[in-house]
Amino acid sequence: MEKVSDADLSREAAITADGGGGGGDKESEMDVDDLVLELLETVETVQSFSDYRRTQRKECHNLIRRMKLAVPLLEEIRDLEIPVPDDVCARLYRLRTAFTAAKKLLRCCHDGSKIYLALESEAVMNRFHFVNEKLTQAVDGMPYDGLCISDEAKEQLELMCSQLKRAKGRTDTQDMELAMDLMVLLSQKEEDRNANSCILERLAKKLDLHTLPDLGAEAMAIKMLIKERCGQNMESTQQIIGLLSKFKQNAGIEDCDGLNEIMLPKYLEKCPSLMIPNDFLCPISLEIMTDPVIIATGQTYERSSIQKWLDAGHRNCPKTRQPLAHLSLAPNYALRNVISQWCVKNKVELMKKDALVNSKPKDHKEEIETLVQDLSSLHLDVQRKAVKRIRMLSKENPENRILIAKSGGVPSLVSLLSYPDSKIQENTVTALLNLSIDEANKQLITKAGAIPPIIGVLKGGTMEARENSAAALFSLSMLDENKVLIGDLNGIPPLIDLLQNGTLTGKKDATIALFNLCLNSMNKTRAINAGIVKPLLQVLDDKQLGMTDEALSIILLLSIHSDGRAEIGELSFIEKLVGYIRDGAPKTKECALSVLLELCTHKPSFLLVSLQFGVYEHLCEVAQSGTQRAQRKANSLLQLMRKTGQIL
Repeated sequence: MEKVSDADLSREAAITADGGGGGGDKESEMDVDDLVLELLETVETVQSFSDYRRTQRKECHNLIRRMKLAVPLLEEIRDLEIPVPDDVCARLYRLRTAFTAAKKLLRCCHDGSKIYLALESEAVMNRFHFVNEKLTQAVDGMPYDGLCISDEAKEQLELMCSQLKRAKGRTDTQDMELAMDLMVLLSQKEEDRNANSCILERLAKKLDLHTLPDLGAEAMAIKMLIKERCGQNMESTQQIIGLLSKFKQNAGIEDCDGLNEIMLPKYLEKCPSLMIPNDFLCPISLEIMTDPVIIATGQTYERSSIQKWLDAGHRNCPKTRQPLAHLSLAPNYALRNVISQWCVKNKVELMKKDALVNSKPKDHKEEIETLVQDLSSLHLDVQRKAVKRIRMLSKENPENRILIAKSGGVPSLVSLLSYPDSKIQENTVTALLNLSIDEANKQLITKAGAIPPIIGVLKGGTMEARENSAAALFSLSMLDENKVLIGDLNGIPPLIDLLQNGTLTGKKDATIALFNLCLNSMNKTRAINAGIVKPLLQVLDDKQLGMTDEALSIILLLSIHSDGRAEIGELSFIEKLVGYIRDGAPKTKECALSVLLELCTHKPSFLLVSLQFGVYEHLCEVAQSGTQRAQRKANSLLQLMRKTGQIL
């Protein structure tokens, strides 16, 4: 299967310049009929891709729709009985270059790493701009002289041109929630534990990285990405590997499942270019099978991997999703012999895998049922021990969280939130935080009336209880209806108080919760009226906290509101933004530019203020060497300055 690396666009542009594709002499000798046939086959190929990664799905469908508009013209050229003029041939070669780049990009968005596509969304979006530009160069002003082309085919191509021009002028809309979640996960340390699982759960849902097969396919995609990068972009690669590890832990998958070895396997280190037949790889572990077995659906898996799948309670085929008529595993001796012969021939020495010992997770069903009963005990010590144990069990794995909820633990826990005992409060709110990681549990916790007492703990509990209450509100606010409910119940002011007066962990939890709540327009007003701007500015100055990008992201949300702009737009803050544009990290520059652009768009006088602080020189620098998003924001600001007459 053809794969695509994330090589920078300048190199790709050089390769594809002037329709070259690296083989100009061969192109000049290529038969026009073959060229047209190849173009039509390319459109057919990209149409056959079943689906695309959610982060680029819209752009992919738009690109395919535009490519299809060229089909009527290509079909009529194919059926011509007269020679095709040279100038038309030159355009077709350009179209071939554009279609080839489009096919690579679409395939990358079809089966590339989901984490890479989300983390490097700006670079990927720039590849869409590059492809659109190549398509425009190929079809805009297509010479029809001497060709008997129908008006209908011409109209389709003109429609393609107009769509490409609109796409070029369209400003990209960033998924703020996704960007914030990734930012938090990459910036937080392991001990910053409260909201991480909740964020991971939301990201797993957005990126479809929940199940063992999904994570296995993602691991394979990352391996291919590492191989293609050839040691480059190591910081980004480490971030991608780290995020996959977090997703795996969040799904309750242990290291023994084969997903922990993301780098090339030992047996490929000496020969990384060796192509392994797909049939030799286990669909779950994506490693060469040493003990292949056949299950009821006829699919073959590595014995240890499929046994782990079955031990986890699954009763369907990981690959086909069909229900299993039985759980018997039949050795696939024929395939094992073929793999063995291939390994000998290619001098591949497989590592022996240890037998899976104690892989089945311990069943806590009976213990959990007893603990839930103990939550209603008349004895305070019994309740304390029960809620503390439930807190620990709810942290361990998804199965325990489901069992606790099914055993009726949620209403019992909610009833304990109002207890005056501080330890019971701490353990209860933390247990509910852990339980809320499960999507279905969020609904149960809300229906049990947990939000008002959680806000009560946030207002008057111990510092640890307040921190975990903020994280619990963040988790519950992932449901849009809960964003409104938390705002209606006056949950924003105590979060702002925690942001201003809490510990390091408390401030971080409050920041993340407030960002999530401010995605709702009504909550923006509530946050502004509750005085969020001042503590946010304090967060910007707190170097130890390290939440500059997160605070700027909230400020960006508030700057869309007129009252927010009035609160934010102080001269000292404009100077601070200019400083971030000058000296900030790449992501910080992006955030600062976005805020400044929003402020200046609605109040041009801020442009003059920022110019007085020397922003022009920094904008020019970012426009030349910043990230793709930063470049676009910088250019938009420069264009706004020219439009308002601030610069020539």
